[in-house]
Amino acid sequence: MKIIPAIDIIDGKCVRLSKGDYSTKKIYNEDPLEVAREFEDFGIQFLHLVDLDGAKSKHIVNQKVLENIAKSTSLHIDFGGGLKTSEDIETAFNSGAKQITLGSIAVQDPDFCFKMIGKYGPEKIILGADCENRKIKTSGWLEESDNDIIDFILEYQNKGIQSTICTDISKDGMLEGPSTGLYIEILHKTSLHLVASGGISGINDVYKMKEIGCSGTIIGKAIYEGKISLQQLQNFIENA
Repeated sequence: MKIIPAIDIIDGKCVRLSKGDYSTKKIYNEDPLEVAREFEDFGIQFLHLVDLDGAKSKHIVNQKVLENIAKSTSLHIDFGGGLKTSEDIETAFNSGAKQITLGSIAVQDPDFCFKMIGKYGPEKIILGADCENRKIKTSGWLEESDNDIIDFILEYQNKGIQSTICTDISKDGMLEGPSTGLYIEILHKTSLHLVASGGISGINDVYKMKEIGCSGTIIGKAIYEGKISLQQLQNFIENA
């Protein structure tokens, strides 16, 4: 199972939110590159980089942060937030993203996303399935849709998508444990590679996500608040 730390960006800085609420913003580091390099120093190979400014403004904003991290580390970066047009997606790949996550636009314009899957290949596109009470939310989690999480994932599975990042917004940034039941349901009802995101509160949660069959786990606030040490994550990676 992949260990995937998250770096969320507002104004070029590394921040975390609680339940996606921008008013809860807490700055953890002024320099995201410094954070990324520290991850790499502990044997971490993957990074989930989210442009929160982009998610809110509906176009890519922090591509320079992506570019700096991609140039200065060997991390495999998946990038999301504000990717609404083919130009934004091309910018993300040109700036060093190995994969991109399509969330809001996957709800609002499925045909566009199917076209991007055809253009770049399903291995390059991750489905962002962010939900609250099983309903998909969009636009930086500020807007709710009528899409049920399972139906949404299955629609994209039928179009060739291979991986999804699922975030239960009610758990995100709360350090209260992940939505294990929801993830088990997704794993049973779909065949996608599932990356669990939201609520990881300690190293035991990481082992639990591996046990139920997730292909990756995104970890954010638990690292920044010292609930999980990078040494623990390094040990997990080496033992795996």
